[in-house]
Amino acid sequence: MTLPGLLQRTALAATALTVLTDAALADAADAPGQFPAAFRTQEIPTNGTTIHVRVGGTGPAVVLLHGYGDTGDMWVPLAARLAVNHTVIVPDLRGLGLSARADKGFEKANQAEDIAGVMDALGARTAEVVAHDIGNMVAYALAARHSDRVTKLVLMDAPVPGIGPWEEILKNPLLWHFRFGGPDMERLVEGRERIYLDRFWNEFSAKPANFPEAARVHYAQLYAGPGRMHAGFSQFAAFDQDAIDNRAWLAAHGKLPMPVLAIGGSASFGPTMAVVARAGADNVQEKVIDGSGHWLMEEQPAATVAAIDAFLNAPPAAAPSSR
Repeated sequence: MTLPGLLQRTALAATALTVLTDAALADAADAPGQFPAAFRTQEIPTNGTTIHVRVGGTGPAVVLLHGYGDTGDMWVPLAARLAVNHTVIVPDLRGLGLSARADKGFEKANQAEDIAGVMDALGARTAEVVAHDIGNMVAYALAARHSDRVTKLVLMDAPVPGIGPWEEILKNPLLWHFRFGGPDMERLVEGRERIYLDRFWNEFSAKPANFPEAARVHYAQLYAGPGRMHAGFSQFAAFDQDAIDNRAWLAAHGKLPMPVLAIGGSASFGPTMAVVARAGADNVQEKVIDGSGHWLMEEQPAATVAAIDAFLNAPPAAAPSSR
């Protein structure tokens, strides 16, 4: 799907060492938060805040970064698969999920330091990084500023401020929420978090029914917590500064050197995700997940997990082409 196609579409709008079956993947997606029993949780002080982290598995580190409308719980199926041969690190982003309440610091370059601090605390000198939505933006900043520490990068179905067709993407009227925020907006949404979030889950899904009710209830409860919607709105409010930071970094330091897999939902970003990635990275493969909108892990967990698993476990010189 071309960028105009994307804009038209959006406008219409289980143990840690067990390889999960497709049925188990679907079950895990329906029950967010149920990480394998071998996983532990940890509260990690870093960069002036405290990040809630789930950790499990053994092997090279992989960090999974969620986006808006989710928390780290979105990664349950992927975390269980990757824990077969990875140490899986799943944070909740600054101010979201079960991480400490935060009033500021939502620029993605700053949040990249949150994640670098989590890696330091867990003894992970290097890591592969998998990201979705807002997580893409944090992951890009992390990979840019710590390119010696990020060995592979997966970006899923969201733009990166200031990179590639950012200004064109901003023209999409369905993205009005990029400019929706501030104390008055927080008061409007207070007590109506489920109504507000349903709009995202419905309009950005290929089929709204594919975003499970159990997940909706779970995330709506978390986003109703003190300061959570403020943190969510603040992620978007930082976009202008993020774009400035990313353009300056790209101009000064060039594109990302590590292998990148760009994944788009066929009913959402599609191959436009690879267009974004190639504007900021030299070595990009692409994968389009059929039958999925924006919410890849909820809508098509089996296909999404398989694509990520194959990319991360391929030898660096022979990573499979996903074209």
